[in-house]
Amino acid sequence: MNPEAKARALSLLDKRDYSRKMLIDKLCEKAISTADAEEVADWLCSLRVVDDGRYAAMVVRHYAAKGYGQRRICDELYRRGISKELWDEALEEMPEQDEAIEKILRSRLKGDFSPESRKKAAAAAQRRGYGWEEIRAAMERLQSEDDTWTK
Repeated sequence: MNPEAKARALSLLDKRDYSRKMLIDKLCEKAISTADAEEVADWLCSLRVVDDGRYAAMVVRHYAAKGYGQRRICDELYRRGISKELWDEALEEMPEQDEAIEKILRSRLKGDFSPESRKKAAAAAQRRGYGWEEIRAAMERLQSEDDTWTK
């Protein structure tokens, strides 16, 4: 095993967690050969220093806490090189997002329930990774709370 690759990987992991793919990519950026980077990553995975399942759960918790929806979180998992087999397990730990989506919609609507405002609020929620069904259900909940809401 290349000692320079090993030292760089440990130095990187000292600062933050990485998925296996991200660690390999980062090592390759640091002029480590792909073969050496993969060997070090495999070694670290065998020691469970690098654990894509644990990393996926961390990503889900982080982005859910920031108010992102499942689609956006899946995009992040994909971008970070987490295999799809690990997504389902990590997404099971995702808390309910009802409050988060309602918060986004309320902040965009600001008491203005015109069709144009609702459309803009729904688009903002969609950009945050929420599906149309989730948005529609949240809009209906908000509608039942506010008597002045007009369809």
